[in-house]
Amino acid sequence: MSVWIAVIATGLGCYALKLAGLVTPQRVLDDPRVRRFTELVPVALLTALIAVQALADGKSLDFDPARLAGLGAAVAALVLRAPFLVVLIIAAGVTAGLRLLGL
Repeated sequence: MSVWIAVIATGLGCYALKLAGLVTPQRVLDDPRVRRFTELVPVALLTALIAVQALADGKSLDFDPARLAGLGAAVAALVLRAPFLVVLIIAAGVTAGLRLLGL
């Protein structure tokens, strides 16, 4: 039962955030601090997600060579300005190839 309460509460929270975005006055959205915040938060969240997925296994650090090589290949593809889908395919291919080799 507690899982359903969490699911419903999360859903309501998402709708409340969406509504807050729609009813926020334009003068608030035009504030440079708000604009800077909305530009930087997604980058920080995505970086944290990538770090957790690449370097963690449960509650411990896990330096998996295949994952780290895939992450490095993705970074190299991004530096070379590859499209996002190509970056994903390269990262997955490098990781899968190394796992196939037993690393």
